[in-house]
Amino acid sequence: MKIERIEAIPYSIPYNKPLKFASGQVTEADHVLIRVHTDEGIVGSADTPPRPYTYGETQDSIVAVINKIFAPGIIGLDPLDREKIHQVLGRTIHNQTAKGGLDIALWDIFGQAAGMPVSQMLGGYTDSMQVSHMLGFQPAQKLLDEALRFRSDYGINTFKLKVGRRPLALDIEACHVLREGLGADTDIYLDANRGWTANEALEVLRRTEGLGLSLLEEPCDAKETMSRKRLVDKSPIPIVGDESVPTAGDVSRELLAGGCNAICIKTARSGFTEATRILGLCTGLGVDVTMGNQIDTQIGTIATVTFGAAHEASSRRAGELSNFLDMSDDLLAEPIVIKDGAIGVRQVPGVGAAIDETKLAHYRQDTK
Repeated sequence: MKIERIEAIPYSIPYNKPLKFASGQVTEADHVLIRVHTDEGIVGSADTPPRPYTYGETQDSIVAVINKIFAPGIIGLDPLDREKIHQVLGRTIHNQTAKGGLDIALWDIFGQAAGMPVSQMLGGYTDSMQVSHMLGFQPAQKLLDEALRFRSDYGINTFKLKVGRRPLALDIEACHVLREGLGADTDIYLDANRGWTANEALEVLRRTEGLGLSLLEEPCDAKETMSRKRLVDKSPIPIVGDESVPTAGDVSRELLAGGCNAICIKTARSGFTEATRILGLCTGLGVDVTMGNQIDTQIGTIATVTFGAAHEASSRRAGELSNFLDMSDDLLAEPIVIKDGAIGVRQVPGVGAAIDETKLAHYRQDTK
């Protein structure tokens, strides 16, 4: 089997409302659908989310690097030769989501060729993942109303609160209102997207002490090495590395430097191959992991469930899997269902992200 052709298809689907957080906001899912075609007729698919304010990638840059650099280097190779393919991808620095999307599409091919679900190939630990829902910047009462609605409608009882606002009182109030309104049994954790300084983060932790918050993700820029280490040393809860740890090498650097003591894995930027390396490193060191969300579509969410459910360590905590509900539409042919706060693994060969071709034709941008 050989890789015959690669498509990088830009498309855009509006969100129902702007999603706001410390590093920016999005109003549309301006993503890129990747399709890897083989000479045996098997096609692997994956979704790639540009995040210029996080990784520097744009929709145009993803299409360009795939069409002009990656595709010429890997067309003609056997899709099963992952190490050869990753050697080609590794010659180009950064471009993490473009690499991650290609990797997931390759794994989709492996599963289809073997007649097995990829989650089973990766480890097959469980058949579903519990769901965490992300709450964006809103007044405290609206945040609580949204959380209560998602708990009532979908059974979700884990919430990631986007923080990083100034004055700090806005987010501190939100933490108190959510805990009081949701009760002690709801898991609430924070993500500042580098929006604070280390001292501001410590002040927030001091003023939310006793609320039972479980994690604080990327409170300040990891490049502020000494401040970040001081924060990790003084924090009563784990400090999670996210944007700062897209690769296993980055994870090693941050853990050894004391810049974090837990890791967020996102398949959108690491694919399944690099995510496996990161998870193995964390498991060996006894470092907790979370499965994060790149404001993924349903296609990206299925990929996260596929990897997260495959391993015991990545399925311990609820994964960030519900933000596709903020989209006005999607490309997935068989929509995701959240039942009793969980999403099931697709029990079909491959990843299970079959595309609705009519919707793709409607939302794609290179044909209009």
